[in-house]
Amino acid sequence: MNTNSNSYTIIYASVLVIIVAFLLAFVNSSLRDLQGKNVELDTKKQILSALGIREVQNAEAEFSKVVKSDMIVAEDGTLQPYEGAFITGYEKEYKENGRAHLFVCEIEGVTKYVIPVYGTGLWGAIWGYVALNEDKNTVYGTYFSHASETPGLGAEIATEQFQSEFKDKNVMDGETVGLDVVKNGKVEKPEFQVDGISGGTITSVAVGQMLKGCMEHYTKFLTTEE
Repeated sequence: MNTNSNSYTIIYASVLVIIVAFLLAFVNSSLRDLQGKNVELDTKKQILSALGIREVQNAEAEFSKVVKSDMIVAEDGTLQPYEGAFITGYEKEYKENGRAHLFVCEIEGVTKYVIPVYGTGLWGAIWGYVALNEDKNTVYGTYFSHASETPGLGAEIATEQFQSEFKDKNVMDGETVGLDVVKNGKVEKPEFQVDGISGGTITSVAVGQMLKGCMEHYTKFLTTEE
């Protein structure tokens, strides 16, 4: 074959494209399970962080020790075991399957409940976990993160300093979710509200909206005495 011909160039380029595409598909397939495991492990670390467990050498072992069950909140507020595999996309799970997850945990012999929350900040997705005490109404701890909020401003929701402000706040104000984040310096109900981040008002308010929007799915559970 004439290596200087157009047909040779086209065939050679086509073969290279096919080989590269095959290699990329193979690598992607090989890494998919590992990537999934890493995402799952990171999610478990976030749940542990909401429970105040932030520095552990073996997150998998600690998660298995502390988190007793992954439950679904039924319409009547009762808890039902979730039978599926561990998931990470709780927003998608709720929108597609109507399942509001809740983790039943135990810290030093005392029951805690962890609720996943998700929303939209100024520039992208925000999410987190809210850990409640056994009374189902006071906050034990929180964890929040984001995809692309502004460093030094909205991104401060991911700091322990901001997250610690929620500890011991009340969740329910009667039959509605009272837990909220308000503009910095505008707290009127300190038993429910947290000061927003100075300069990060939009993200702060988005966290408040996220809390109210997600936790209202758990109202029956939170207001039902066991």
